[in-house]
Amino acid sequence: MANNNLEAIKWLKEPEDHDYPAAKSYLSLHYDEASAKAMVKKLKEAPISQFKAKDIFRASGLSLLGVSNSHVEIDKAKIESGQELSPLLLVRDSTHGRVIIADGYHRLCAIYLFFEDCVIPCKII
Repeated sequence: MANNNLEAIKWLKEPEDHDYPAAKSYLSLHYDEASAKAMVKKLKEAPISQFKAKDIFRASGLSLLGVSNSHVEIDKAKIESGQELSPLLLVRDSTHGRVIIADGYHRLCAIYLFFEDCVIPCKII
């Protein structure tokens, strides 16, 4: 479902409060609890940056989930109805040479289905 209309995707100015505990939960799978907590604190303080959807995918090494995934379908519906999406939370994992999508993987997949060159607001550390 390609769509070159970037106006179709609307963004919140900051991540939602519930995005940070979700990021901590996911980061706790990669790092010890104290490190994950410290990363989330840094994410809260980080400024908003912007990256293209295709570049985030390439940097993460993750596969694209299709619309058959229920969470992607929910985010796709939000985009189509004009609801604002939360910026992604990203962590640079220099040890493994990739970016960890701490929160927002399903949003990223939904956005990519519309336009892979879409510029996405993110907080990255």
